[in-house]
Amino acid sequence: MARVCDICEKRTHVGGSIARRGLPKRKGGVGLKTTGHTKRKYFPNLQKIQVQEGKGVKRMTVCTRCIKSGRIKKPIRAQAS
Repeated sequence: MARVCDICEKRTHVGGSIARRGLPKRKGGVGLKTTGHTKRKYFPNLQKIQVQEGKGVKRMTVCTRCIKSGRIKKPIRAQAS
C-alpha cells in the first residue's frame, strides 16, 4: 500500500541531502566545502484511523493535517458500563 493520504492525496516527496565539512567564514573558517549529495525521501505523517462514512465505519490512511483540520469525522464509541 502506498504512503498516500486518502483525503488530500499527500504523498512521499524526494529531495536531496548535502554533506558539508569545514567551518563557515562567519565563524572564522575558510568556508564550507560540499563533500557529497545523497537522495532522500520526505514521508508524510500518516495515521490509520476509523472514519465515519454515512452510516458505516471505514478504516482510512489519513495525514495529521486532515485530522486536525476536521476534514474527517471519527465514529462515536459506545461506552462500556
